[in-house]
Amino acid sequence: MTVASLAFYLFALSAIVGGFFTVVSRNPVHSVLFLILAFLSSAGLFVLLGAEFVAMLLIIVYVGAVAVLFLFVVMMLDVDFAELKAGMAQYLPIALAIGVVLLMQLGLAFGDWHIAEGAEAARAAPTPEGVENTAALGLLLYDQYFLLFQLAGLILLVAMIGAIVLTLRHREGVKRQDVLQQMWRDPATAIELKDVKPGQGL
Repeated sequence: MTVASLAFYLFALSAIVGGFFTVVSRNPVHSVLFLILAFLSSAGLFVLLGAEFVAMLLIIVYVGAVAVLFLFVVMMLDVDFAELKAGMAQYLPIALAIGVVLLMQLGLAFGDWHIAEGAEAARAAPTPEGVENTAALGLLLYDQYFLLFQLAGLILLVAMIGAIVLTLRHREGVKRQDVLQQMWRDPATAIELKDVKPGQGL
């Protein structure tokens, strides 16, 4: 067994174990940590496939941002997970039915799995001008699909602005920060000196 095969089986096993314990762990913090393990193992598999750019994206975006955000939210919010799990018990039959349907679809997909003609040759073909796959992917995105790439970014920007506008509500009784008022505050009017005599309070 070569080192690459050993690394593949190690990363594959850790990804399966991480995904399994992400679902079955009772502690939500442990679930997020196992999710990070699954992401790192998947990144290792991408490195073995020669897709270093996708592996680094998986680590930077999902592990470094999404999973860590989940971890901080779970640790900072005082969420009663016992009550949530009690309410989820009534949806267990529907969840099991959906799981069975998904397993059947996966079985049908893998049962009809076959390698297309020319796939091995296309995978082994050198990148344009001998550049690495990351540079080739950048040339492809910013040359042939530049307009589509920019439109996708614009759509994401519009979606982000829409989510902010829909969730921004000015409620009464909620103190909000006014940065300009804080900057323009005059110490002469904002501070008042009190002559407190001994034995007296304010």
